[in-house]
Amino acid sequence: MTNNAPSENLPIIHDGIIDPPHDVEVLSAEEFKLAFRNHPAGVAIVTADAGMGPVAMTVTSVFSVSAEPPLLVFSASAQSSATPTIAEADTVVIHLLGADQLHLAKLAATSGANRFPDDIAWEKLPTGETVYSEAHAWIRGRTVNKLKAGNSTVFLIEALEAKTPAEGSSELDASEAHPLVYHNRTWHKLDSNSKLDD
Repeated sequence: MTNNAPSENLPIIHDGIIDPPHDVEVLSAEEFKLAFRNHPAGVAIVTADAGMGPVAMTVTSVFSVSAEPPLLVFSASAQSSATPTIAEADTVVIHLLGADQLHLAKLAATSGANRFPDDIAWEKLPTGETVYSEAHAWIRGRTVNKLKAGNSTVFLIEALEAKTPAEGSSELDASEAHPLVYHNRTWHKLDSNSKLDD
């Protein structure tokens, strides 16, 4: 007979905070990072403005959760100066980057850098959010839930609108598009050479 009762050793979620059990030995931070070293991730930038000016941060934790309703998730480290603003803002913009936007990924990942200099194309949406104009796709969404997890916050975002590649553009052609990927502490470009035969 299967016991479906929750384990007493599972983490507890209380008031939006994950509280791991204190009597269970877990992986060290170094072991955990090493396990993920060979797991590639897409690169995105999150921008937000809670009324004190826009902020931006590079993340590799974006993934879609549901298409109906349209939901996505990302996490933000407490060590990032952008995280408090992202947490306070009602809406955010998630920019999905191609290899041609590597300079943006590096800019938003550089501590202390001006994320919106005059030589970078950015603009304000009619709804007030700041977007990087050259990102090949972005999604504007509202935060519907937040969850403290260790030294990060996980954000659940409901998509409200998006800039997507135009019909017929090379960004919709898998043989022409070049997504930006982060793998083993290095930036990579996916292209036709990375395709595997079925």
